[in-house]
Amino acid sequence: MGVFVFLPLVLPLTAWPIARLAEYRLHPRTATWLLTGVAAVFAVCSTLCLALLMVVGTAQLPGNPLPDGWSDPEVREAVPYNEVAGKAAIPALLAVITSCTSAAWRHHRVRRRSGRALSGLPGRAVAVLPDDVPYAYALPGRRRDRVVVSSGMLAALNSRERRALFAHERAHLAGRHHRFLLAVQLAARANPFLRPLRYAVTYTAERWADEDAATRVGSRRTVAVAIGKAALISRGTPLATLAGIAAAGPVPRRVAALLGPAPAGRNWPPAFTAVGLAVWGAAAGATASALSSANSAVTLYLILHAATPL
Repeated sequence: MGVFVFLPLVLPLTAWPIARLAEYRLHPRTATWLLTGVAAVFAVCSTLCLALLMVVGTAQLPGNPLPDGWSDPEVREAVPYNEVAGKAAIPALLAVITSCTSAAWRHHRVRRRSGRALSGLPGRAVAVLPDDVPYAYALPGRRRDRVVVSSGMLAALNSRERRALFAHERAHLAGRHHRFLLAVQLAARANPFLRPLRYAVTYTAERWADEDAATRVGSRRTVAVAIGKAALISRGTPLATLAGIAAAGPVPRRVAALLGPAPAGRNWPPAFTAVGLAVWGAAAGATASALSSANSAVTLYLILHAATPL
C-alpha cells in the first residue's frame, strides 16, 4: 500500500483551480458535467481508501470478527501507520456514511412529501399553489416532472417574466439538474476538500438553466430581470438539491452573465490556457486518485489473502 493510500484523501485539492475557472471560462453545461464527474471520482476514491484503512484498523481491535492472520505482526509491518491512521479511519468512515445517508434520505423524503402534497391537484406539468409567499422550483418525479410555483410568485412577475420562469424550471427538469446537485452534495460530505466543487456546480447548474431559458424566450435581458425579481422576493427552494430560479447562490453574477454575451459552445478548452491547464490538472488528479486507490486495494487484498488461513 505505502503512502499511496493517503493520496486520494488530498488529491481533490488539484480540482480547486478548475472549480473556480470553470464558472467563467466554460459553457455552464460543460462545466456542470465536468465538475460533477471529477467530484464523483474523487469522492469514491477517498471513501475507498478510508475503507481500506478501516480494515487495517479494525484488525487491530480486540474481539474483532476478522481472521487472526490479519493482525499478524508481519501484516502490520506491510501496512503503513496502521496504529494511528487505521484506527482513526474507523470513526471517519462511519461519519462519511452517516452524513451521506442522511443527505440522500432527506432528499428522498422531501421529494416524496412534495409529491404527496401535489397529488390532489390536476395532473398538469405546472402546479400553481394558492400561497402568497413567492417561490418556484422544479420537482422531479418518477412518473411526472412538475414545476411548482406559488400564486405570490406569479403575481410579482409580468407575462414575459413568467414565461422566463417556466422556461428556467423546465430546463432544470430536462437537464436532470437535481442529480448533479445531489451528486456533488454527497461528494462534499464524503470529502470536505470537494466543497468548492459543490458550490461551483450549484452555480453552473443555474447558469445552464439560465442560458436554456434565454434561448427559449429569445431575450437574455428578460431572463435576467426575472431572476433578479425572483431572488429579491423568493424564499428559495425547500432543499438544496432541488433547483429553482431563485436558488441560493451568486444571483448578481448570474444576472451579469445574462446581460453579457452568450457563452461559447466549445465543449473542451484549448490546452495552453489557464482553464485548459486547470482541466488537465483536475483530470490528472482524478486519474492519480483512481490509480492510487486501485493500487492500495489490490495490494491490501494480496496481503490479507496471504495472511488468511485456509
